[in-house]
Amino acid sequence: MAAPQPQAAPHLHTVEAVAGALGTHARDGLSAGEAAARLQRHGPNRLHEQAADSVGRMLLRQFQDVMILLLLAAAAVSAALGEHVDAAVIVVIVLLNAGVGVVQQWRGDRALQALRGLAAGHATVRRGGGAQRVQVEQLVPGDVVLLEAGNLVPADLRLHAVAQLRVDESALTGESAGADKHEAALPHLPGGDHALGDRHNMAWKGTLVTHGRASGLVVATGMQTELGRVAGLLERAQRRDTPLQQRLAAFGRRLSVVVLAICLVVFLLGWLRGEPLLPMAVTAISLAVAALPEALPAVVAVLLALGARRMAQAQALVRNLPSVETLGSVSVICTDKTGTLTCNRMRVQTRQAAAGVDASALWEAAALCNDAQPDGRGGWSGDPTETALAEAAAEAGIDAARSAAARPRVHEWPFDAARRCMTTLHRDGTGWLACTKGAPEAVLARCAGGWGDPAVEQARQAAARLAAQGMRVLALAGRRWDASPAHLPAEQAESGLQLLGLVALADPPRDGVREAVADCLRAGIVPVMITGDHPATALAIARELGIVAAEDTRARALTGNELSAMDEAALSAAVSRCRVYARVSPEQKIRIVQALQAGGQFVAMTGDGVNDAPALKQADIGVAMGRGGTDVAREASGLVLLDDDFSTIVAAVREGRRIFDNVRKFVRYALSGNSGEVWTIFLAPLVGLPIPLLPVHILMVNLVTDGLPGLALAAEPAEDDVMRRPPRPAGESVFAHGLWQHTLWVGLLIAGLCLGVQAWTLHTGMAHGQTMVFTVLTLCQLSHVLAIRSERASAFARGRPANRPLLLAVALAAGVQMATIYLPPLQAVFRTQALALPELLLCLACAGLVFAAVEAEKAVRRRRGW
Repeated sequence: MAAPQPQAAPHLHTVEAVAGALGTHARDGLSAGEAAARLQRHGPNRLHEQAADSVGRMLLRQFQDVMILLLLAAAAVSAALGEHVDAAVIVVIVLLNAGVGVVQQWRGDRALQALRGLAAGHATVRRGGGAQRVQVEQLVPGDVVLLEAGNLVPADLRLHAVAQLRVDESALTGESAGADKHEAALPHLPGGDHALGDRHNMAWKGTLVTHGRASGLVVATGMQTELGRVAGLLERAQRRDTPLQQRLAAFGRRLSVVVLAICLVVFLLGWLRGEPLLPMAVTAISLAVAALPEALPAVVAVLLALGARRMAQAQALVRNLPSVETLGSVSVICTDKTGTLTCNRMRVQTRQAAAGVDASALWEAAALCNDAQPDGRGGWSGDPTETALAEAAAEAGIDAARSAAARPRVHEWPFDAARRCMTTLHRDGTGWLACTKGAPEAVLARCAGGWGDPAVEQARQAAARLAAQGMRVLALAGRRWDASPAHLPAEQAESGLQLLGLVALADPPRDGVREAVADCLRAGIVPVMITGDHPATALAIARELGIVAAEDTRARALTGNELSAMDEAALSAAVSRCRVYARVSPEQKIRIVQALQAGGQFVAMTGDGVNDAPALKQADIGVAMGRGGTDVAREASGLVLLDDDFSTIVAAVREGRRIFDNVRKFVRYALSGNSGEVWTIFLAPLVGLPIPLLPVHILMVNLVTDGLPGLALAAEPAEDDVMRRPPRPAGESVFAHGLWQHTLWVGLLIAGLCLGVQAWTLHTGMAHGQTMVFTVLTLCQLSHVLAIRSERASAFARGRPANRPLLLAVALAAGVQMATIYLPPLQAVFRTQALALPELLLCLACAGLVFAAVEAEKAVRRRRGW
């Protein structure tokens, strides 16, 4: 297969061929007139701005939920019937819920703004043979850009005139080590193409030049760049509803059908019996209000908000509330390696001095043959590899400043891709000292004795072993000269060297990550590494951290080229087995996440670079690094780790699971009460009893009696087994594990008690009877919430921490109930009458029966292991 054309694949062609295809001159660039014409044709060098939704559109989107529409319908009918207080309360609840949704969407739509910030500034270009500064947005294909250390690369460039150029591409490719650049064209690969990190004659928009200089032909601008491609993926990446949103939405749809059916049945039965239409309409509205858990949206939002606050105290910042619960649902964590599992900082892991060479001589050479500079804060600045060697030499006791003063550098043969090494020449007393550093195979070949020397062969084998462990290995050598070799070419100056030893560098794992990975595995969560780094490096780190079992000799890293060759069926099979992916592009990261999601997994994606942002947004929850991460990654995520510590995710998962448990407890509590209200109102006319409750009574119970204890459930501590359970299955309902049955029988029990009390008080008048039913209903629900603090453990179990906010909320709700029946102003609003002490004790006895029945149910569950 023929190689692609120069414009489509500039890395495969010479600079002259690329310049010819672009209609420009590789050295002098474009004329001012041609640049202006191309700017009109290609557009400015910036990322597209996607039109943000208006606040009005965001607000309208909040009213598409069926349960919200039913609440609004109930409010409208209540207002038409003159129940203005009921209508106003419902409308306020709906508007508050909509406001929360608008704020969440607004905060989630800022990801692209941070990405565009990477395109700001100016660049130096050659136009018409002269150098000039222009705005980055004015760059066009065919321009010649001049790069030097400290520059952000302003567009995608085909490099030439390269002089020791090194670029930090970690934000785009995920590789920790700086990428050394050269000019030579790369060979065509018939079975695929070179990964971005292997295209050493290209510089990518948004990456940072850390060393050297070069010229570059602009081959792509704006959305055509690799950075623009990431921005396009970010625009297209779709967020799925969280598990809780999906389950509550499904619940709302089913409940709405049930509510409409019950209202219709009650209204028709009353009409057939000849009941007046107005009372029956009130009864139907009462049923609708009773069945719809008005406090549910608000309480869930507050539960999530309080959970987010607790997470922030544990160094995990939640950017949108549904992400809180999603963490408790994830079954797979796809994590980037660089900056997430590792420190994104090269460090010397081991050194091996040559036979007969003192280690101090090795570190002396590492300090002398080094371009890192002191940063003024006790550290070093420059290329990551150079700074790592400088730090290691300092830790070994080498004073770099004193060494440089004693042996000043007088000449150097800089690194280039052909020699794969660099040499510095230093004045040393009456002679000269040459220090050479580079790839082991390049330096060892230049040593005295060559490959036939046993010491050289031993060093070669050691270098191969270290490289197989995912480390970057450098060899250091030296030679003393009586006369200065500065006039000699590099090939002669770098001959007859004495091997000093090997130094192995790596981007080490963060402290605590191995323990965090083990915690994930115990919780049934599968950690998966996805990185742009080399396969050997990725697999070595994965083994070290326990992502891949150390004894699993068959494990391997799946590469981006292999992913490209897979169809969706093959990819689906691969993601079920593979735990390490290497040399992966942003598009492939999204494919992996989508394949996992299609297989029923809830996916968390961690990362810190620009290249992670599309997958962070596609995942069910994106987790970005707060300190070392890019703005782009943070803005695309639902959770930001303020301490950049992977182990913080484990604490966040525990909190997410606790929150979901507490949401289930609130749903259990609220729907059991609602079930009692519905059965009471539904059965009363069937057994010949008058209307037992007014809409205002039901709203009071649903908002105050449900709402206050419901909010206090947010403080309920985690169950003992919260991190020993597997993740919840993708399709599992919020009503699983007997919640529906509990809701049904508790509701029937409460309804039976309410109707029994109503029948007993028929002779006292409707208002008095309704007050008794209202009070029984309230106290039964308060006793119920005290009984369901745990789904299985007894309320009297020893060692369970107290929930003081819940006790306070129950006392407050009970106090409000007493106020509604004993204070004259509230008696007028709620149409209640004062109860005598025996009547109040009867209501308390009914509440005690509910508490005892729930405790009995939990005893049965414990005994049978449910």
